[in-house]
Amino acid sequence: MANKTLKVQLFRSPIGTQPKHKLCVKGLGLSKVGQVRELEDTPSVRGMINKVNYMVRVVEG
Repeated sequence: MANKTLKVQLFRSPIGTQPKHKLCVKGLGLSKVGQVRELEDTPSVRGMINKVNYMVRVVEG
């Protein structure tokens, strides 16, 4: 059985945000605006996405 994945895109710069939010973006493996990462769909990843939802998007496909 294949693991579910999410494609996450950074669409807004983390400059000027809270340090914990910057660490969440780094933890998701995102460093450049427009970058897309495919991540495993786990509760910890969902929590990080939720925390920085104003900077990242879950991309379809």
